[in-house]
Parts: sequence; structure tokens; C-alpha cells
Amino acid sequence: MKFFSRYRISTLGVFYLLLTLSLSAQQQNVLRGKVTCEGRAIANVMVSDGFNCVRTNTDGSYKLISTCPSFVFISTPAGYLTKVENSIPAFYHRVYPGTKVYNFELLKNPKDDTKHVFLAQADVQLTDNDCLDTYKRMLPDCINLIRQEYAAQDVFGVDCGDIVGDTPALFPDYIKAVSVLDIPVYRAIGNHDMDYYGRSFETSYKTFEKYFGPTYYSFNKGKAHYIVLNNNFFLGREYFYMGYIDEKIFRWLEQDLAGVDKNSPVFVIMHIPSRLQEQQMPFEYNYSVIADQMVNAGAFHEILKPFNAHIISGHMHYNRNLVYSPKLMEHITGAVCGTWWRSDIGLDGTPRGYGVYEVDGAAVKWYYKSAGFPKEYQMRVYPVGSSPEFPDDVIANVWNWDKNWKVEWVENGITRGEMTHYSGNDPLAEQRCADRQQMKYDWITINPTDHLFRATPQNKNSKIEIRVTDRFGKVYVSTI
Repeated sequence: MKFFSRYRISTLGVFYLLLTLSLSAQQQNVLRGKVTCEGRAIANVMVSDGFNCVRTNTDGSYKLISTCPSFVFISTPAGYLTKVENSIPAFYHRVYPGTKVYNFELLKNPKDDTKHVFLAQADVQLTDNDCLDTYKRMLPDCINLIRQEYAAQDVFGVDCGDIVGDTPALFPDYIKAVSVLDIPVYRAIGNHDMDYYGRSFETSYKTFEKYFGPTYYSFNKGKAHYIVLNNNFFLGREYFYMGYIDEKIFRWLEQDLAGVDKNSPVFVIMHIPSRLQEQQMPFEYNYSVIADQMVNAGAFHEILKPFNAHIISGHMHYNRNLVYSPKLMEHITGAVCGTWWRSDIGLDGTPRGYGVYEVDGAAVKWYYKSAGFPKEYQMRVYPVGSSPEFPDDVIANVWNWDKNWKVEWVENGITRGEMTHYSGNDPLAEQRCADRQQMKYDWITINPTDHLFRATPQNKNSKIEIRVTDRFGKVYVSTI
């Protein structure tokens, strides 16, 4: 204490000096602003920097103590919209050194978003202009569906990632192409959207942020709460990654969900599926396993446990619905690119397309829309002799099936009952993948699927009718 005595600074004085310096440092990182609509304050809006979350006061103001943020963003409240530029919603501001005030001006939604619709796509995976041109030819399918079915409703899109296939130079062309939909699209980052070859995970999402903003955030529509997450963890070596949510995102997620009504439907949009099967399997430290599902899915599911939640993911280039519990379901969405633009179907036979989700209050319905086909196209049927595995059977591939669906068959007008459910290869996908010249990439292989059904007719020339009833009671019929 000789130094402090010499200058007559007491221990208590040192304490207050350090406290003042600490408060001063904190003051330098305080972000402020207001959330308004037509000049009127909007209270109780969540504002975040990706670390901490606060809510606006009655006068619409917020104060957020932040540490080295890249963005400050809001969870857009129900009943409101942000401005949209080329399909990108302006729910965020980039944080610049020396700038402390960030205001958000919202627009009143002219439509009642209690009832709304969203389109979910996955794995566009643009690698060149040929892919881009094919993708552009698919977009009118979405436009026509919106105009014919949902013109009076609030409609938006979500993208489960892998927008490009390691070709970030195509991001601007993708953005320009999607802008024709004239709806906001909320995007998750995929592993092929990342910057590889950096030294750490934190270097992997800078290019994506440049074009689309934060890699995790939330927004609200009607009674529903939407969360977009980054669950691709770059391992800091070449192109390797795993499905993983880090602690920073978990802590943000806990804060985000703290203000959500437990009776509200919650939708989580992300790239890598949390799991590939309904039951949690023993952990296996194998790259082919950890790259296709989340290592810490158990903790993630636990956070969602209080809510009626739907996880919407992609990555696998097949369509599959997993029912983890009565309150938690995952929809692995078939790829827009089919088999990497080498075929118009995915590895499981699912056509190129997208998911359609109809939300009415807390009620949710969904279906898979195959591009270029009517919405009633929900299966592909094969005559006897199509499957090498079951050559005497008729086969049905019902790509959006889950355990609450029923698949029956009728032979020459006589009802035969339910078809036999099995896992195997879709005959058309098997044929396509066997054409190595067409597939181009030597790593493309058929993927067995569990949404196949078979039945053995008494006569291979019988007239066969396949009758499918989905979980909502809607009936689809196909005849051989």
C-alpha cells in the first residue's frame, strides 16, 4: 500500500476508482433505441445482440448492455412487419463502432396473422448458373400456390439452409431470383453456406451474415413463435463440421423462450436435423454420424419440452417426419435440388418441392408440395415387378407419411386393408442413382426410406387403387 499511501489514495478510494472505470466501460457498450410503428411506441418487444435479451418499455425504448456485438435485432412481434428488401426482412441493424443508437420502425400488418401460412424449402444448393436457371423455373410453382390458395392470408417463407453448394458468389443471384416471390423469407445457414478453412467456428459464418444478417434470431406471427438457429458447428479443419448448438446460442434460446406462452406453437428452423430417428441412439463418435445430426440433441429437445414444438430441418436430401413426443415433432424437408440437380427426385424418391404449413391460432396443418404437381400429389405408386426386393408386390412411396397416416389398398374394387409398411429403396430413385453418368458425383448413393408400403395382388394385372388418409383426415387416391 506504499504507492497508494504516497499519493493519499485509500483502499476504499481504489475500490471506487475501479468501480467507476468498470461502469464507464459498461456505459461504452450500452446500445439504446426505440421500437415504433407510425411514430407510436411498441412495448414488450424483445431486443437482442445474440447474447442478451431485453424488452422495450412502455415508451418503446430499450437499453442493452452489450459486449462486442455484430448485430442488434428484434423479435418482430405478432401483428407487425418489418420492411423487406429483395425478400430479406429488415429485423436487424449491423453494429458499428461509435454508434450507440439503433431504432426499429415497424409496419402494421394489414392482414390478421392469427391465420397465416409459410413455405419451407431446404437445400437449394446452387453451384452454377445451370442450377440457378432450373431453380428459377421452379419458383412460379410457389407463386401460383400463393395466389390460388393463400392470397388473402399472411404468407412468408423459411429456408433451412444450404442455399448454395460452397459457392457464396451465387448468393446475390439467389437473392435476386427469390425476390420474385414478393414475400419475406427467413433463412437458416447450412453447412455449405459456411466459410471453410478458417481456424475456428467463429470464422465460418461471416459471408452468410454479410448477405442475410444474424445466423440465429426469432419472430412472431399470430400466436406462433418462430426461431431460426445455426446448428452447423465448423470444426476448424478443412470442410469438417458437426451438428451442434453451442452454449452462447443455448443461453440466448433460453432467454428468447422465457417470454413465450406455453400454449403457443413454436417452430424451429435449422439446417441439420436434431436426430435421424425417434429414439436417441448411443453416442458414436463417427464423422458420418455427427455430421448428419446434432451431437447435443437431448439438451435441445429438453429446452423445447414445455412447448408444442415443430423442428423444420433439411440437409439429408430426403423427406421424413419424426414424432419424438406428443408435443415435439421434426420435419426433415426434401431437397429443392432433388439429387443435387442430377435428378428431379431426392434420394428417397421424394420429388423436388417444399413444405407448406397452415397455422390457425394454435392449430397447425401441413403438407408437402411437389413442384410442378397439384397439391393432391402425395404419393408415387409402382406396378408389380418394379421393386427388385419385392417383385410380386405393388409399391407406394408416401413421402410425407407419419405414424398417424393410414395407407390402404383396393384390388378390383375389393378393399384389402392396410398395406405393409417397410423400409427400403424407392424403385425410381434406385434406378436414377444407378446411372453413374447422370449422377456426375461418385459419392451419390441411394438412401433407404421408411415411407414405403407394399401389397401382393392376387393377379398382377388387377386394377389396384391406393388410398392414403393423412393425419388430418384428408384422403388421396392413386390408381395403377
